[in-house]
Amino acid sequence: MIRFENVSVTYDGATEPTVQGVDFEVPEGELVLLVGPSGVGKSTVLGAVSGLVPHFTGGTLRGRVTVAGRDTRTHKPRELADVVGTVGQDPLSHFVTDTVEDELAYGMESLGLAPDVMRRRVEETLDLLGLTDLRDRPISTLSGGQQQRVAIGSVLTPHPRVLVLDEPTSALDPAAAEEVLAVLQRLVHDLGTTVLMAEHRLERVIHYADQLVLLPSPGEAPVLGTPAEVMAVSPVYPPVVALGRLAGWSPLPLTIRDARRKAADLRHRLEARDEIAPKRRGELRDQPQQTRSRQHSTPPTPLGERTTHRRWFKRRRTPTTPTTPHAAEVRALAVTRDHVQALRHIDLTVAHGETIAVMGRNGAGKSTLLNTLVGLTKPSAGSVTLGGAVGLVPQEPRDLLYADTVAAECTTADADANAAPGTCRTLVSELLPDIPDDTHPRDLSEGQRLTLALAVVLTARPALLLLDEPTRGLDYAAKARLVALLRTLAAEGHSIVLATHDVELAAELAHRVVLLADGEVIADGPAADVVVASPSFAPQVAKILAPQKWLTVAEVREALT
Repeated sequence: MIRFENVSVTYDGATEPTVQGVDFEVPEGELVLLVGPSGVGKSTVLGAVSGLVPHFTGGTLRGRVTVAGRDTRTHKPRELADVVGTVGQDPLSHFVTDTVEDELAYGMESLGLAPDVMRRRVEETLDLLGLTDLRDRPISTLSGGQQQRVAIGSVLTPHPRVLVLDEPTSALDPAAAEEVLAVLQRLVHDLGTTVLMAEHRLERVIHYADQLVLLPSPGEAPVLGTPAEVMAVSPVYPPVVALGRLAGWSPLPLTIRDARRKAADLRHRLEARDEIAPKRRGELRDQPQQTRSRQHSTPPTPLGERTTHRRWFKRRRTPTTPTTPHAAEVRALAVTRDHVQALRHIDLTVAHGETIAVMGRNGAGKSTLLNTLVGLTKPSAGSVTLGGAVGLVPQEPRDLLYADTVAAECTTADADANAAPGTCRTLVSELLPDIPDDTHPRDLSEGQRLTLALAVVLTARPALLLLDEPTRGLDYAAKARLVALLRTLAAEGHSIVLATHDVELAAELAHRVVLLADGEVIADGPAADVVVASPSFAPQVAKILAPQKWLTVAEVREALT
Protein backbone atom coordinates (compact mmCIF):
# COMPACT_ATOMS: atom_id res chain seq x y z
CA MET A 1 0.00 0.00 0.00
CA ILE A 2 2.88 2.37 0.91
CA ARG A 3 6.25 1.94 -0.77
CA PHE A 4 9.48 3.85 -0.07
CA GLU A 5 12.21 3.26 -2.65
CA ASN A 6 15.63 4.54 -1.56
CA VAL A 7 14.17 7.85 -0.41
CA SER A 8 16.20 10.79 0.85
CA VAL A 9 14.99 14.27 1.78
CA THR A 10 17.21 17.34 1.99
CA TYR A 11 15.64 20.60 3.10
CA ASP A 12 16.63 23.94 1.62
CA GLY A 13 19.77 25.29 3.26
CA ALA A 14 20.70 21.96 4.86
CA THR A 15 24.09 20.42 4.09
CA GLU A 16 23.00 16.85 4.89
CA PRO A 17 19.79 14.91 4.20
CA THR A 18 17.31 14.73 7.06
CA VAL A 19 16.57 11.13 6.05
CA GLN A 20 18.26 8.92 3.51
CA GLY A 21 18.26 5.30 2.40
CA VAL A 22 14.61 4.89 3.40
CA ASP A 23 13.49 1.71 1.69
CA PHE A 24 10.57 -0.29 3.05
CA GLU A 25 6.99 -1.31 2.31
CA VAL A 26 3.84 -1.12 4.43
CA PRO A 27 1.42 -3.84 3.30
CA GLU A 28 -2.29 -3.16 3.11
CA GLY A 29 -4.13 -3.66 6.38
CA GLU A 30 -1.14 -3.42 8.72
CA LEU A 31 -0.25 -1.02 11.52
CA VAL A 32 3.40 -0.04 11.24
CA LEU A 33 5.04 2.01 13.96
CA LEU A 34 7.87 4.42 13.17
CA VAL A 35 10.28 4.75 16.10
CA GLY A 36 13.55 6.50 16.84
CA PRO A 37 15.07 9.33 18.87
CA SER A 38 13.81 12.90 18.50
CA GLY A 39 15.06 14.69 15.40
CA VAL A 40 15.85 11.62 13.27
CA GLY A 41 13.26 12.49 10.63
CA LYS A 42 10.14 10.56 11.59
CA SER A 43 7.84 13.47 10.75
CA THR A 44 9.63 13.87 7.41
CA VAL A 45 8.97 10.22 6.53
CA LEU A 46 5.31 10.62 7.45
CA GLY A 47 5.02 13.84 5.46
CA ALA A 48 6.39 12.10 2.38
CA VAL A 49 3.42 9.71 2.42
CA SER A 50 0.82 12.48 2.27
CA GLY A 51 2.81 14.56 -0.22
CA LEU A 52 3.35 17.39 2.25
CA VAL A 53 7.05 16.63 1.78
CA PRO A 54 8.25 18.21 -0.42
CA HIS A 55 5.21 20.00 -1.96
CA PHE A 56 4.51 22.15 1.12
CA THR A 57 7.75 21.91 3.10
CA GLY A 58 10.14 22.55 0.22
CA GLY A 59 13.43 20.76 -0.16
CA THR A 60 14.46 17.93 -2.44
CA LEU A 61 13.03 14.42 -2.35
CA ARG A 62 15.08 11.77 -4.13
CA GLY A 63 13.84 8.26 -4.71
CA ARG A 64 10.18 7.37 -4.93
CA VAL A 65 7.20 7.17 -2.58
CA THR A 66 3.99 5.56 -3.82
CA VAL A 67 0.64 5.25 -2.02
CA ALA A 68 -1.97 2.95 -3.57
CA GLY A 69 0.06 3.18 -6.76
CA ARG A 70 0.18 7.00 -6.83
CA ASP A 71 3.57 8.66 -6.95
CA THR A 72 3.70 11.47 -4.39
CA ARG A 73 6.17 13.40 -6.54
CA THR A 74 3.50 13.90 -9.19
CA HIS A 75 0.43 13.89 -6.92
CA LYS A 76 0.01 16.84 -4.59
CA PRO A 77 -1.65 16.40 -1.16
CA ARG A 78 -5.10 17.39 -2.44
CA GLU A 79 -4.79 14.67 -5.10
CA LEU A 80 -4.09 12.10 -2.36
CA ALA A 81 -6.79 13.31 0.05
CA ASP A 82 -9.24 10.55 -0.89
CA VAL A 83 -6.63 7.90 -0.09
CA VAL A 84 -4.52 9.35 2.76
CA GLY A 85 -5.74 10.87 6.02
CA THR A 86 -3.11 12.75 8.04
CA VAL A 87 -2.99 14.03 11.61
CA GLY A 88 0.16 15.96 12.52
CA GLN A 89 1.70 16.78 15.88
CA ASP A 90 -0.20 20.08 16.08
CA PRO A 91 -3.93 19.43 15.57
CA LEU A 92 -4.78 23.14 15.83
CA SER A 93 -3.03 23.77 12.53
CA HIS A 94 -5.45 21.37 10.78
CA PHE A 95 -8.79 22.77 11.95
CA VAL A 96 -10.76 24.76 9.39
CA THR A 97 -14.18 25.03 11.09
CA ASP A 98 -15.41 26.26 14.46
CA THR A 99 -17.35 23.35 15.99
CA VAL A 100 -16.69 19.65 16.52
CA GLU A 101 -19.47 18.37 14.29
CA ASP A 102 -18.60 20.73 11.43
CA GLU A 103 -14.94 19.68 11.60
CA LEU A 104 -15.86 16.00 11.37
CA ALA A 105 -17.97 16.72 8.29
CA TYR A 106 -15.57 19.06 6.50
CA GLY A 107 -13.35 16.43 4.87
CA MET A 108 -16.36 14.58 3.47
CA GLU A 109 -17.83 17.81 2.11
CA SER A 110 -14.56 18.46 0.29
CA LEU A 111 -14.84 15.04 -1.35
CA GLY A 112 -18.48 15.62 -2.33
CA LEU A 113 -20.06 12.78 -0.35
CA ALA A 114 -23.84 12.55 -0.08
CA PRO A 115 -25.44 14.25 2.98
CA ASP A 116 -26.95 11.00 4.34
CA VAL A 117 -23.54 9.30 4.17
CA MET A 118 -21.91 12.25 5.91
CA ARG A 119 -24.51 12.23 8.70
CA ARG A 120 -24.08 8.52 9.37
CA ARG A 121 -20.29 8.70 9.44
CA VAL A 122 -20.26 11.73 11.75
CA GLU A 123 -22.48 9.88 14.23
CA GLU A 124 -20.31 6.76 14.04
CA THR A 125 -17.13 8.76 14.64
CA LEU A 126 -18.63 10.71 17.54
CA ASP A 127 -19.43 7.38 19.20
CA LEU A 128 -16.10 5.77 18.36
CA LEU A 129 -14.02 8.56 19.90
CA GLY A 130 -16.30 9.49 22.81
CA LEU A 131 -17.10 12.93 21.39
CA THR A 132 -20.89 12.80 21.43
CA ASP A 133 -21.25 15.23 24.34
CA LEU A 134 -18.91 17.67 22.58
CA ARG A 135 -20.57 17.72 19.15
CA ASP A 136 -21.80 21.34 19.41
CA ARG A 137 -18.80 22.71 21.33
CA PRO A 138 -16.52 25.33 19.75
CA ILE A 139 -13.15 23.68 19.12
CA SER A 140 -11.41 26.62 20.79
CA THR A 141 -13.03 25.71 24.12
CA LEU A 142 -11.79 22.11 24.16
CA SER A 143 -8.83 20.79 26.07
CA GLY A 144 -5.71 19.79 24.14
CA GLY A 145 -6.58 16.11 24.37
CA GLN A 146 -10.15 16.68 23.22
CA GLN A 147 -8.86 18.66 20.25
CA GLN A 148 -6.56 15.79 19.37
CA ARG A 149 -9.47 13.35 19.33
CA VAL A 150 -11.41 15.73 17.05
CA ALA A 151 -8.41 15.94 14.71
CA ILE A 152 -8.23 12.14 14.53
CA GLY A 153 -11.98 11.92 13.96
CA SER A 154 -11.84 14.46 11.12
CA VAL A 155 -9.58 12.16 9.10
CA LEU A 156 -11.55 9.00 9.95
CA THR A 157 -14.89 10.19 8.55
CA PRO A 158 -13.80 10.18 4.85
CA HIS A 159 -12.76 6.50 5.34
CA PRO A 160 -9.25 6.81 3.86
CA ARG A 161 -7.39 3.66 2.91
CA VAL A 162 -4.23 4.96 4.60
CA LEU A 163 -3.88 6.80 7.92
CA VAL A 164 -0.70 8.72 8.75
CA LEU A 165 -0.50 9.73 12.41
CA ASP A 166 2.22 11.76 14.11
CA GLU A 167 2.14 11.37 17.93
CA PRO A 168 -1.62 10.62 18.00
CA THR A 169 -1.80 9.91 21.75
CA SER A 170 0.61 12.58 23.01
CA ALA A 171 -2.12 14.80 24.50
CA LEU A 172 -4.52 12.03 25.51
CA ASP A 173 -5.12 10.64 28.98
CA PRO A 174 -4.41 6.89 29.33
CA ALA A 175 -8.05 5.83 28.96
CA ALA A 176 -8.64 8.05 25.91
CA ALA A 177 -5.39 6.81 24.35
CA GLU A 178 -6.53 3.20 24.76
CA GLU A 179 -9.85 4.05 23.14
CA VAL A 180 -8.22 5.72 20.14
CA LEU A 181 -5.73 2.89 19.67
CA ALA A 182 -8.51 0.32 19.94
CA VAL A 183 -10.36 2.19 17.17
CA LEU A 184 -7.25 2.14 15.00
CA GLN A 185 -6.80 -1.57 15.62
CA ARG A 186 -10.43 -2.18 14.65
CA LEU A 187 -9.93 -0.22 11.42
CA VAL A 188 -6.82 -2.27 10.61
CA HIS A 189 -8.29 -5.67 11.48
CA ASP A 190 -11.87 -5.25 10.30
CA LEU A 191 -11.64 -2.77 7.41
CA GLY A 192 -8.12 -3.36 6.12
CA THR A 193 -7.01 0.23 6.75
CA THR A 194 -3.26 0.78 6.52
CA VAL A 195 -1.76 2.80 9.38
CA LEU A 196 1.71 4.36 9.55
CA MET A 197 2.26 6.02 12.89
CA ALA A 198 5.06 7.71 14.84
CA GLU A 199 4.78 7.73 18.63
CA HIS A 200 7.32 8.34 21.39
CA ARG A 201 5.21 6.77 24.14
CA LEU A 202 5.99 3.24 23.05
CA GLU A 203 4.49 1.77 26.21
CA ARG A 204 1.09 2.73 24.82
CA VAL A 205 1.35 1.50 21.25
CA ILE A 206 4.01 -1.13 20.71
CA HIS A 207 1.73 -4.11 21.34
CA TYR A 208 -0.64 -2.88 18.61
CA ALA A 209 2.03 -2.82 15.88
CA ASP A 210 2.50 -5.47 13.23
CA GLN A 211 5.94 -4.11 12.29
CA LEU A 212 8.37 -1.48 13.55
CA VAL A 213 10.53 0.80 11.41
CA LEU A 214 13.47 2.11 13.43
CA LEU A 215 15.29 5.29 12.38
CA PRO A 216 18.44 4.92 14.50
CA SER A 217 19.99 8.36 13.84
CA PRO A 218 19.69 11.25 11.35
CA GLY A 219 20.50 10.12 7.84
CA GLU A 220 20.97 6.46 8.82
CA ALA A 221 19.05 3.79 6.91
CA PRO A 222 16.01 2.40 8.78
CA VAL A 223 15.75 -1.05 10.39
CA LEU A 224 12.55 -3.00 9.71
CA GLY A 225 11.28 -5.96 11.71
CA THR A 226 8.78 -7.33 14.20
CA PRO A 227 8.39 -5.39 17.45
CA ALA A 228 10.41 -7.98 19.38
CA GLU A 229 13.24 -7.96 16.81
CA VAL A 230 13.51 -4.19 16.70
CA MET A 231 13.23 -3.70 20.47
CA ALA A 232 16.23 -5.99 20.94
CA VAL A 233 18.46 -3.44 19.16
CA SER A 234 16.58 -0.15 19.50
CA PRO A 235 18.10 2.80 21.39
CA VAL A 236 14.57 3.80 22.46
CA TYR A 237 12.31 1.37 24.31
CA PRO A 238 9.47 1.43 26.85
CA PRO A 239 9.85 0.60 30.57
CA VAL A 240 8.56 -2.95 30.09
CA VAL A 241 11.46 -3.64 27.71
CA ALA A 242 13.93 -1.84 29.97
CA LEU A 243 12.85 -4.04 32.89
CA GLY A 244 13.16 -7.13 30.69
CA ARG A 245 16.71 -6.15 29.71
CA LEU A 246 17.61 -5.54 33.36
CA ALA A 247 16.20 -8.90 34.45
CA GLY A 248 17.71 -10.75 31.49
CA TRP A 249 14.39 -12.03 30.18
CA SER A 250 14.36 -13.63 26.74
CA PRO A 251 12.43 -13.07 24.62
CA LEU A 252 11.85 -9.51 25.77
CA PRO A 253 8.26 -8.89 26.87
CA LEU A 254 6.27 -6.22 25.08
CA THR A 255 3.14 -6.27 27.25
CA ILE A 256 2.38 -6.08 30.96
CA ARG A 257 0.84 -9.55 30.81
CA ASP A 258 3.93 -11.14 29.28
CA ALA A 259 6.19 -9.41 31.80
CA ARG A 260 4.11 -10.47 34.81
CA ARG A 261 4.39 -14.08 33.69
CA LYS A 262 8.18 -13.76 33.90
CA ALA A 263 8.38 -11.60 37.01
CA ALA A 264 7.81 -14.05 39.89
CA ASP A 265 11.52 -14.52 40.60
CA LEU A 266 12.22 -10.79 40.29
CA ARG A 267 9.41 -9.97 42.74
CA HIS A 268 10.89 -12.49 45.17
CA ARG A 269 14.35 -10.89 44.92
CA LEU A 270 12.92 -7.41 45.39
CA GLU A 271 10.83 -8.47 48.37
CA ALA A 272 14.02 -9.41 50.16
CA ARG A 273 15.43 -5.95 49.40
CA ASP A 274 12.34 -3.99 50.35
CA GLU A 275 14.17 -2.39 53.26
CA ILE A 276 16.40 -0.44 50.86
CA ALA A 277 13.54 0.76 48.66
CA PRO A 278 13.10 4.53 48.64
CA LYS A 279 11.76 5.23 52.13
CA ARG A 280 10.58 8.75 51.51
CA ARG A 281 9.06 8.44 48.08
CA GLY A 282 6.14 10.84 48.01
CA GLU A 283 7.77 13.19 50.52
CA LEU A 284 10.08 16.12 49.91
CA ARG A 285 13.64 15.12 49.22
CA ASP A 286 16.39 16.56 51.40
CA GLN A 287 17.23 20.17 50.59
CA PRO A 288 19.95 22.44 51.90
CA GLN A 289 18.55 24.57 54.76
CA GLN A 290 19.96 27.73 53.18
CA THR A 291 17.98 27.14 50.02
CA ARG A 292 14.78 26.59 52.00
CA SER A 293 15.23 29.81 53.93
CA ARG A 294 15.88 31.86 50.82
CA GLN A 295 12.77 30.52 49.14
CA HIS A 296 10.59 31.11 52.20
CA SER A 297 11.72 34.71 52.43
CA THR A 298 10.41 35.56 48.98
CA PRO A 299 7.34 37.81 49.28
CA PRO A 300 4.11 36.45 47.82
CA THR A 301 2.22 37.79 44.84
CA PRO A 302 -1.55 37.75 45.37
CA LEU A 303 -3.50 37.03 42.21
CA GLY A 304 -4.81 40.57 41.78
CA GLU A 305 -1.34 42.13 41.98
CA ARG A 306 0.50 40.08 39.37
CA THR A 307 1.63 41.76 36.17
CA THR A 308 1.19 39.78 32.95
CA HIS A 309 4.19 39.96 30.62
CA ARG A 310 4.32 38.67 27.05
CA ARG A 311 6.46 35.81 28.36
CA TRP A 312 4.00 35.13 31.20
CA PHE A 313 6.66 34.13 33.71
CA LYS A 314 8.12 37.63 34.08
CA ARG A 315 6.95 39.54 37.18
CA ARG A 316 7.92 43.17 37.82
CA ARG A 317 5.87 44.31 40.83
CA THR A 318 7.08 43.76 44.40
CA PRO A 319 4.08 43.11 46.64
CA THR A 320 3.90 44.27 50.24
CA THR A 321 1.52 41.67 51.64
CA PRO A 322 2.57 39.21 54.39
CA THR A 323 4.83 36.32 53.49
CA THR A 324 3.25 32.94 52.79
CA PRO A 325 5.19 29.91 54.01
CA HIS A 326 4.41 28.05 50.76
CA ALA A 327 5.23 28.36 47.08
CA ALA A 328 1.50 28.55 46.36
CA GLU A 329 -1.75 28.38 48.27
CA VAL A 330 -5.09 27.74 46.61
CA ARG A 331 -8.24 28.09 48.69
CA ALA A 332 -11.82 27.23 47.63
CA LEU A 333 -10.90 27.97 44.00
CA ALA A 334 -13.66 27.85 41.39
CA VAL A 335 -13.49 28.75 37.70
CA THR A 336 -16.38 29.05 35.26
CA ARG A 337 -15.62 29.40 31.55
CA ASP A 338 -18.24 29.68 28.81
CA HIS A 339 -20.92 28.58 31.28
CA VAL A 340 -18.91 25.43 32.08
CA GLN A 341 -17.72 24.82 35.65
CA ALA A 342 -14.06 24.05 34.94
CA LEU A 343 -12.87 23.95 38.57
CA ARG A 344 -14.85 23.40 41.77
CA HIS A 345 -13.69 24.19 45.32
CA ILE A 346 -10.00 23.40 44.81
CA ASP A 347 -7.81 23.49 47.93
CA LEU A 348 -4.13 22.97 47.21
CA THR A 349 -0.86 23.85 48.92
CA VAL A 350 2.48 23.62 47.13
CA ALA A 351 5.55 23.46 49.38
CA HIS A 352 8.93 24.84 48.40
CA GLY A 353 10.98 22.19 46.63
CA GLU A 354 7.92 20.02 46.03
CA THR A 355 7.02 18.41 42.70
CA ILE A 356 3.33 17.73 42.13
CA ALA A 357 1.84 15.88 39.17
CA VAL A 358 -1.72 16.94 38.35
CA MET A 359 -3.42 14.11 36.47
CA GLY A 360 -6.87 13.21 35.23
CA ARG A 361 -8.80 12.60 32.05
CA ASN A 362 -8.94 15.15 29.23
CA GLY A 363 -11.13 18.09 30.22
CA ALA A 364 -10.75 17.46 33.97
CA GLY A 365 -9.40 20.99 34.55
CA LYS A 366 -5.63 20.48 34.66
CA SER A 367 -4.69 23.26 32.23
CA THR A 368 -7.27 25.57 33.76
CA LEU A 369 -5.64 25.10 37.16
CA LEU A 370 -2.19 25.98 35.79
CA ASN A 371 -3.53 28.98 33.89
CA THR A 372 -5.23 30.22 37.05
CA LEU A 373 -2.03 29.85 39.06
CA VAL A 374 -0.13 31.99 36.55
CA GLY A 375 -2.89 34.57 36.27
CA LEU A 376 -4.10 33.89 32.72
CA THR A 377 -7.51 32.71 33.93
CA LYS A 378 -9.53 34.68 36.47
CA PRO A 379 -11.16 32.72 39.32
CA SER A 380 -14.90 32.85 39.76
CA ALA A 381 -14.41 32.30 43.48
CA GLY A 382 -11.67 31.54 45.98
CA SER A 383 -8.09 32.75 46.08
CA VAL A 384 -4.61 32.02 44.76
CA THR A 385 -1.55 33.30 46.62
CA LEU A 386 2.00 32.78 45.41
CA GLY A 387 5.27 32.85 47.31
CA GLY A 388 7.35 34.20 44.43
CA ALA A 389 7.69 34.44 40.68
CA VAL A 390 5.89 31.85 38.58
CA GLY A 391 6.61 30.56 35.09
CA LEU A 392 4.38 28.55 32.77
CA VAL A 393 5.37 26.33 29.86
CA PRO A 394 2.07 25.84 27.96
CA GLN A 395 1.01 22.93 25.77
CA GLU A 396 1.49 25.09 22.69
CA PRO A 397 5.12 26.30 22.59
CA ARG A 398 4.35 28.77 19.80
CA ASP A 399 2.69 30.90 22.50
CA LEU A 400 6.19 31.62 23.82
CA LEU A 401 8.33 31.44 20.69
CA TYR A 402 8.30 34.29 18.20
CA ALA A 403 11.91 34.87 17.08
CA ASP A 404 13.42 33.64 13.81
CA THR A 405 16.21 31.53 15.30
CA VAL A 406 17.05 29.56 18.43
CA ALA A 407 19.87 32.03 19.15
CA ALA A 408 17.49 35.00 18.96
CA GLU A 409 15.01 33.28 21.29
CA CYS A 410 17.78 32.72 23.82
CA THR A 411 19.11 36.27 23.57
CA THR A 412 15.64 37.67 24.21
CA ALA A 413 15.08 35.27 27.10
CA ASP A 414 18.34 36.37 28.74
CA ALA A 415 17.36 40.03 28.39
CA ASP A 416 13.80 39.48 29.69
CA ALA A 417 15.09 37.61 32.73
CA ASN A 418 18.06 39.92 33.38
CA ALA A 419 20.19 36.80 33.18
CA ALA A 420 23.82 36.57 32.14
CA PRO A 421 24.27 36.28 28.35
CA GLY A 422 24.37 32.64 27.33
CA THR A 423 22.21 31.39 30.23
CA CYS A 424 19.32 30.29 28.03
CA ARG A 425 21.61 28.84 25.35
CA THR A 426 23.36 26.71 27.98
CA LEU A 427 20.02 25.28 29.04
CA VAL A 428 19.09 24.57 25.42
CA SER A 429 22.39 22.76 24.87
CA GLU A 430 21.78 20.68 27.99
CA LEU A 431 18.26 19.69 26.95
CA LEU A 432 18.65 19.71 23.15
CA PRO A 433 22.17 18.69 22.16
CA ASP A 434 23.33 19.54 18.63
CA ILE A 435 20.64 22.11 17.78
CA PRO A 436 22.33 24.86 15.68
CA ASP A 437 21.89 28.51 16.67
CA ASP A 438 20.43 29.47 13.30
CA THR A 439 17.62 26.87 13.38
CA HIS A 440 14.17 28.40 13.07
CA PRO A 441 11.84 27.20 15.87
CA ARG A 442 9.25 26.12 13.29
CA ASP A 443 11.83 23.68 11.86
CA LEU A 444 12.10 21.90 15.22
CA SER A 445 9.94 18.92 16.07
CA GLU A 446 7.04 19.43 18.47
CA GLY A 447 9.07 17.99 21.34
CA GLN A 448 12.07 20.15 20.50
CA ARG A 449 9.92 23.29 20.44
CA LEU A 450 8.47 22.41 23.83
CA THR A 451 11.96 21.94 25.21
CA LEU A 452 13.10 25.29 23.79
CA ALA A 453 10.10 26.97 25.44
CA LEU A 454 11.05 25.28 28.72
CA ALA A 455 14.59 26.64 28.46
CA VAL A 456 13.20 30.14 27.79
CA VAL A 457 11.05 29.99 30.93
CA LEU A 458 13.77 28.42 33.10
CA THR A 459 16.14 31.25 32.24
CA ALA A 460 14.18 33.40 34.70
CA ARG A 461 14.60 30.76 37.44
CA PRO A 462 10.99 31.07 38.66
CA ALA A 463 10.29 29.95 42.23
CA LEU A 464 7.23 28.07 40.95
CA LEU A 465 7.45 26.29 37.59
CA LEU A 466 4.26 25.16 35.88
CA LEU A 467 4.50 22.61 33.05
CA ASP A 468 1.55 21.60 30.86
CA GLU A 469 2.21 18.25 29.16
CA PRO A 470 6.00 18.77 29.15
CA THR A 471 6.87 15.43 27.52
CA ARG A 472 4.77 15.76 24.36
CA GLY A 473 7.02 14.73 21.49
CA LEU A 474 9.99 13.81 23.70
CA ASP A 475 11.80 10.51 23.30
CA TYR A 476 13.04 8.58 26.33
CA ALA A 477 16.52 10.15 26.28
CA ALA A 478 15.12 13.68 26.11
CA LYS A 479 12.68 12.85 28.90
CA ALA A 480 15.54 11.55 31.06
CA ARG A 481 17.42 14.83 30.56
CA LEU A 482 14.29 16.77 31.50
CA VAL A 483 13.77 14.66 34.64
CA ALA A 484 17.38 15.23 35.72
CA LEU A 485 17.04 18.99 35.28
CA LEU A 486 13.73 19.19 37.16
CA ARG A 487 15.10 17.10 40.01
CA THR A 488 18.00 19.54 40.32
CA LEU A 489 15.60 22.48 40.41
CA ALA A 490 13.49 20.82 43.10
CA ALA A 491 16.59 20.09 45.16
CA GLU A 492 17.47 23.79 44.95
CA GLY A 493 14.08 24.72 46.38
CA HIS A 494 12.09 25.41 43.23
CA SER A 495 8.53 24.10 43.25
CA ILE A 496 7.15 22.28 40.22
CA VAL A 497 3.54 21.60 39.27
CA LEU A 498 3.09 19.61 36.08
CA ALA A 499 -0.13 18.67 34.36
CA THR A 500 0.54 15.42 32.57
CA HIS A 501 -0.93 12.26 31.10
CA ASP A 502 2.54 10.71 31.16
CA VAL A 503 2.29 8.21 34.01
CA GLU A 504 5.95 7.27 33.62
CA LEU A 505 7.00 10.90 34.13
CA ALA A 506 4.88 11.17 37.27
CA ALA A 507 6.46 7.97 38.60
CA GLU A 508 9.97 9.31 37.96
CA LEU A 509 9.49 12.80 39.31
CA ALA A 510 6.48 13.50 41.50
CA HIS A 511 6.45 13.67 45.29
CA ARG A 512 2.67 13.98 45.19
CA VAL A 513 -0.04 13.19 42.66
CA VAL A 514 -3.28 15.16 42.53
CA LEU A 515 -6.09 13.54 40.54
CA LEU A 516 -8.80 15.77 39.06
CA ALA A 517 -12.19 14.71 37.74
CA ASP A 518 -14.80 17.15 36.45
CA GLY A 519 -12.92 20.04 38.04
CA GLU A 520 -12.68 18.50 41.51
CA VAL A 521 -9.80 16.90 43.44
CA ILE A 522 -10.59 13.22 43.92
CA ALA A 523 -7.19 12.11 45.24
CA ASP A 524 -4.16 13.87 46.69
CA GLY A 525 -1.29 11.95 48.19
CA PRO A 526 2.17 10.42 47.78
CA ALA A 527 2.89 9.35 44.21
CA ALA A 528 3.34 5.67 45.03
CA ASP A 529 0.04 5.46 46.89
CA VAL A 530 -2.07 7.33 44.35
CA VAL A 531 -0.77 5.91 41.07
CA VAL A 532 -0.42 2.30 42.22
CA ALA A 533 -4.05 2.37 43.35
CA SER A 534 -5.20 3.53 39.91
CA PRO A 535 -5.32 1.04 37.01
CA SER A 536 -5.30 3.95 34.54
CA PHE A 537 -2.44 5.97 36.03
CA ALA A 538 -0.10 3.24 37.29
CA PRO A 539 3.27 3.05 35.46
CA GLN A 540 4.32 -0.15 33.74
CA VAL A 541 6.78 -1.24 36.44
CA ALA A 542 4.13 -0.87 39.14
CA LYS A 543 1.71 -3.03 37.16
CA ILE A 544 4.34 -5.70 36.53
CA LEU A 545 5.62 -5.90 40.12
CA ALA A 546 2.36 -5.32 42.01
CA PRO A 547 1.52 -5.66 44.88
CA GLN A 548 5.01 -4.29 45.59
CA LYS A 549 5.19 -0.51 45.14
CA TRP A 550 8.11 -0.15 42.75
CA LEU A 551 7.49 2.60 40.23
CA THR A 552 10.52 2.81 37.93
CA VAL A 553 13.23 0.67 36.39
CA ALA A 554 15.82 2.91 38.09
CA GLU A 555 14.42 2.00 41.52
CA VAL A 556 14.57 -1.70 40.69
CA ARG A 557 18.12 -1.40 39.38
CA GLU A 558 19.24 0.38 42.56
CA ALA A 559 17.61 -2.27 44.74
CA LEU A 560 19.35 -5.11 42.90
CA THR A 561 22.85 -3.63 43.14
